[in-house]
Amino acid sequence: MLEDLYQEVILDHNRSPRNFGRMENADHHADGHNPLCGDRVTIYLKIQGDALADIRFEGSGCAISKASASMMTESLKGKSLAEVERIFTGFHELLTGEPKKVKPQDDLLRKLVVFSGVRVFPVRVKCATLPWHTMRAALENHHETATTE
Repeated sequence: MLEDLYQEVILDHNRSPRNFGRMENADHHADGHNPLCGDRVTIYLKIQGDALADIRFEGSGCAISKASASMMTESLKGKSLAEVERIFTGFHELLTGEPKKVKPQDDLLRKLVVFSGVRVFPVRVKCATLPWHTMRAALENHHETATTE
């Protein structure tokens, strides 16, 4: 039944995405595209000092991609850039790492564990990680479109 709860959380974030919409005063932004699924996302960042003061996204795509972007923004807003990197690495490991090495009970990943079931569907891993790779491209000021390929 835990899987049902996870699915409901993903569907809720797809239906009512948090932090959705353009950020007019963004310091950084990047576009992402998943050619396999057709997902498109733009991530907007506002950095103050050594912290991610605000993060928003817009785009279109499958439920997993949109929910991942929504939950990513909730997880990263207000965090230090070092914490943002740790959460990015932990999320990526959750979806692509060796199952025995992943520790989803990590406080930084607690809500993101709903995506752990995606790991068995490699095409869907790309949907879930697209917003994250796009966020990282925005942080690094990359102006090419981030992709999952």
